[in-house]
Amino acid sequence: MKNVKIIEVKSELGAGTRGASLGIDALKIACLDAGSDYFKRFNSIEVPNDNHVLFDKNLFPFAKHIDSILVTLKSISSTIAQTFEFNMFPLVLAADHSNAAGTIAGIKAAHPDKRLGVIWIDAHSDIHSPYTTPSGNMHGMSLAIALNEDNKDCKINDLDPESRFFWRSVKKVGVEGPKFSYDDLIYIMVRSYEVPEDYLMKKHNIKNYHFDEFNQKGAENIANEALARLKDCDLIYISFDVDSLDSKFSKGTGTPVETGLTVEQAKELCACLVKDPRVCCFEMVEINPTLDTENTMAENAFEILEATTNSLVERLGKVEKVSA
Repeated sequence: MKNVKIIEVKSELGAGTRGASLGIDALKIACLDAGSDYFKRFNSIEVPNDNHVLFDKNLFPFAKHIDSILVTLKSISSTIAQTFEFNMFPLVLAADHSNAAGTIAGIKAAHPDKRLGVIWIDAHSDIHSPYTTPSGNMHGMSLAIALNEDNKDCKINDLDPESRFFWRSVKKVGVEGPKFSYDDLIYIMVRSYEVPEDYLMKKHNIKNYHFDEFNQKGAENIANEALARLKDCDLIYISFDVDSLDSKFSKGTGTPVETGLTVEQAKELCACLVKDPRVCCFEMVEINPTLDTENTMAENAFEILEATTNSLVERLGKVEKVSA
């Protein structure tokens, strides 16, 4: 379909466990095993990556490989912005979740005057900064980058001047300053976070749909409620981390967590969300087939991806017919 563009991002520089760069190929194998023509239906482009630096010594203990991640985020941002220039919907398949900061930057670069909402479907809140991180892994910093957040109130790390320079630089990719506001951030299934992240979640009263509320209301009602909470936003970006699934469905990811979504719940949730005409980008991340001997994670993820894309294509097809 001409109006959907698959953006492949194989950079895994932000992850703590190696192997997420193989996630997109694992999805393609799952597609073949399912007898689907999914990857023949859409044009795709691969963003260059610098995964070779993983063999080099890391120089930034509190923001690992941030110098190369900066280059990657710039490449992602420009690719996303260009996709919008061609009036296409960017459907992003990415390795680790740090890449989402580049996606958000690209959306904002293409639409600087639009109010952006973010629906973050994930086991983790990903709102650490180099000042608060216990690990230095930047896939836990993607939202802090996009929100221009240092969280020095909870500072535990002292950064050297070069680290501070690169941290300021990654926050400026796309446009300077915050790409969206805390008021326009919604978490779904976030259940693993540290004290500094909990501090920000409470400080900004970020809505988080936990397991019990999700099960009580159901996927469709949660989707509609989340979209209604973002009623003042012009555009909405959806980020789906496969570890939002319960760990029994998501062994092939770097940081699986118990008490999450079922595959069917995730399919229904994402398919409902992308029906909203304000949804301008969908991203799926963190499939790691090296942790999964049967490729089950990718098979589950592909099921979700195909259902979501079918719902999106139906929406876009209706728009095309009206335009014609």
